[in-house]
Amino acid sequence: MIYENIVKGTFISRPNRFIAYVLIDGKEEICHVKNTGRCKELLYEGAEVYLQKASSELRKTKYDLISVKKGNKLINIDSQAPNKVFYEWVKYSGYFKGIKYIKPETKYLNSRFDCYIETADKKIFIEVKGVTLEKDGVVMFPDAPTERGVKHINELCQAVRDGYDAYIFFVIQMKDVKFFTPNRNTHPEFADALIEAEKQGVKIKCLNCIVTENSLKIDNFIKYEPSI
Repeated sequence: MIYENIVKGTFISRPNRFIAYVLIDGKEEICHVKNTGRCKELLYEGAEVYLQKASSELRKTKYDLISVKKGNKLINIDSQAPNKVFYEWVKYSGYFKGIKYIKPETKYLNSRFDCYIETADKKIFIEVKGVTLEKDGVVMFPDAPTERGVKHINELCQAVRDGYDAYIFFVIQMKDVKFFTPNRNTHPEFADALIEAEKQGVKIKCLNCIVTENSLKIDNFIKYEPSI
């Protein structure tokens, strides 16, 4: 996916989940943060950030915060991006063979899964999770407790029992990482649910991304470690 009208800025502060103050061309601007996660290890005073200037003049905020530099690594933090790049990847990668039908945002039981695919012989539910938390080359999810995430995992298990295929794709919004593991310290219930889901037949896949100042594209699979 491609972003237009990208500008560089310097992060100042984040008074709440939705907005941040950023210095752009010497002027302090109020910006929309496209990620409600904590991102504390990324969004600190002085961090180099990249923003998309809004096309509408009617918006309260002129910019959306898209990505942040962490050392030499550029990390995309747009929480809407993983679904978009995954959908692109499904179409060009050929990973799922013989797709006859594909639909985003499909309801099943009490969940709305990110993608539903039908092939000649399979019906597949897919949940996509964006990952921005990295420490020493290891990427983790979640960065905050997510009961909704646990519910999704449990209902994917039920989908398997009902005869569907089920996948969880963790889209790593950066490159040059070692492996993915669930963040047990932050949410042990999520980590346990993920391990149990794999035992029940839910397929766990992890994909890293090529990130530039104005683009995001899925690159390749990386290793999944259930526990470390």
